[in-house]
Amino acid sequence: MRYPVLIGLMGCGKSSIGRRLAAALGCGLVDLDDAIVQRAGMSIPELFAAFGEAHFRDLETAMLEEALNQEAIIATGGGVVLRERNRALLKGHPPVIWLKASPEFLANRIDGDRNRPLIAGGDTLERLRQLAAERYPLYEACADHVIARDSMKKKQVVAAIRALLSPDGG
Repeated sequence: MRYPVLIGLMGCGKSSIGRRLAAALGCGLVDLDDAIVQRAGMSIPELFAAFGEAHFRDLETAMLEEALNQEAIIATGGGVVLRERNRALLKGHPPVIWLKASPEFLANRIDGDRNRPLIAGGDTLERLRQLAAERYPLYEACADHVIARDSMKKKQVVAAIRALLSPDGG
């Protein structure tokens, strides 16, 4: 079985659903943001502040390349699709599952989260709307499957992904 790569905007549940899915399937999980923090020895906000977003994206690409060689579910960061190289890597490693959620749903989940530098200190909903406008076409271009997250609980999302992964397609 090829384990899925989970993509989507911040707050859609890639990490938490990835953990639940890994437990259900008895496999590993590579959370790219966690791997970057571990490799860099500093938090994502500290990385952004010290070295800028471009450096963070360089680390993200390197970690994605490493993760795709592992037998594990991969939970990406929300901006992984911004680089053409990453989109090519994702397209070469199906199944890629987009956990699609509205900016309103996401804002309710992550408003005030200080560990998310792209929304820090501003109008969370407006910033998520901007990110959605920029990134949703990129997620769509990379995704083999789309799961609408807004009305689904995490355990329902895990069940839907398991159905997608089953040999008969669910």
